[in-house]
Formats: sequence, structure tokens, C-alpha cells
Amino acid sequence: MLNFSRVCFIGSGTMAEAMIKGMLAQRLVAPGAVIASGPRAERGAELGSTYGVQVTSDNLAALQGADLVVISVKPQVLPGVLTQIAGRIPEKALVLSIVAGARLAALAQGLKHASLVRSMPNTPAQIGQGMTVWTASAAVSPAQREQARAVLGALGEEVFVEEEDYLDMATALSGTGPAYVFLLMEGLVDAGVHLGFPRYLAEKLVLQTVKGSVEYALHTPQHLARLRNQVTSPGGTSAEALYYLEKAGVRTALSRAVWAAFQRSVQLGKGKKRSDIEED
Repeated sequence: MLNFSRVCFIGSGTMAEAMIKGMLAQRLVAPGAVIASGPRAERGAELGSTYGVQVTSDNLAALQGADLVVISVKPQVLPGVLTQIAGRIPEKALVLSIVAGARLAALAQGLKHASLVRSMPNTPAQIGQGMTVWTASAAVSPAQREQARAVLGALGEEVFVEEEDYLDMATALSGTGPAYVFLLMEGLVDAGVHLGFPRYLAEKLVLQTVKGSVEYALHTPQHLARLRNQVTSPGGTSAEALYYLEKAGVRTALSRAVWAAFQRSVQLGKGKKRSDIEED
């Protein structure tokens, strides 16, 4: 168990719940030491009854005595939250942000606090299979880094990087990545239905195919291109299908989508809304 007497979550959404669930499952902290603050009373009641944690709608009250503060709000509401809690975080507390695009310098200035970790998990963290990339400010001690590593490790795999710019890249690749995968899976299921499969059967075939392919890739040292070649016989069905995918520009579309997500993460870090970009 980590040496946290009080863990405060500012924001009680899906990713906050995933972190709470993971920390409790790994016994990193006791339920009674966790408090989640959010605007919706029904959401707080749900978290309280499910996990036995404390809940509140008062961010400032939640911060009192906290030695770990998790900022888990949406980027669009972050400025207001920073204004509200600036200078109110206990001096020795570690702040861990999972807000997309929020840079360490902006967080330090907005919170008036120096010990900061910026991280980007993804939604499979909800079942302990997430991928989190993170970095830390210079004020974070070695002991606090290990605490952050343990907390983020409860969500699945974690990777520490020295360069903060990698966080915007990770937001575009792994943070947004599940959306790309789900869209591909959805398209395959629809294709199966178009062929004549019942939807439930098409879903079963696609889900297991994707799961099995990932597990196979993880358990072999071979390059992904070689794995693809293994199922691509000359003049066969895979070769025909891949020809059409390449002709349709699927690879280029993926690359452009990731680049667009990266640019949006950078824009969020600068506090730009969609309307601001459209006016530029």
C-alpha cells in the first residue's frame, strides 16, 4: 500500500473511476482514503456505493489534507478548475493530471504548485489493460515518481518519458488509439453483416480475430509486416483485400488522422477551442 493518507480526485468521470478501481484492486490505497469531487450528485452516489470512497461536489473541501491530487476533468473545463483551486493544494502533495493537452508549465502556473505529473492513459485502463505515457516536472522527487508509477501501473502498462512533447504524440497514438481500433472493428462487423452474417455472429468473429491477432503479435518477435505477409498468399483473398485497402488510402488516412489528433492536442494545450481555430 502506498503512503497516501488522502487521495483526491478533481473530476469523477470515467477515467477517474478507472483509476479508483485500479488503485483499490491493487490495494495501493484504502477506500476511505479516497475522495472524488464532481458536480453531479448522482455520479458521486454511484462511486460511493460501488467503491466505498468519499464523494463531494466541493473541490476545495476535497483538497484538504490530500497528498495525491488527480486532475481528471475535461480540457474544456480545466481553466475554471485551475482558477478555483489555485494555491489551495497542500504544499507537499503530488498532482497527477490526465487532462489531454494540459502542459506542465500551464498546470504549474495555473495551480501555483510545482510537483506535477502529466499523463495520458486510454480507455482500456477501465479493465486494467490501458497504456499510459507520462512525464514529471523537475520538482517531483524520486519517491513521488515511484508513487506515480505505481498509480498509473494499476491501469495497465505505463511508460515514463523525459520529453513532454511525447505526451501530445501519445495522446494522438495511444490515447485516441482505441477510437481508431473500434472504428475498424465496427467497419468489419458491418461488412460481415453485408455479406449475410447475423450481427451477433459477425461481432464474435471480429472481436476474437482482433484479440487473437494482438495476442499473436505480442508473443512473436516478428515485424508486423512479416505477420501480415504470413496470411497473404500470392493471388489469394488477403492479397485481393489488401490491394483494395491500399488503393483506398487506408494507411495514409490513419497517418493523417493521428496527425490531426496530435495537432488538436497541441491546440488544447494552448487553450484553443474549436471556435477559436475556425476564426483564425
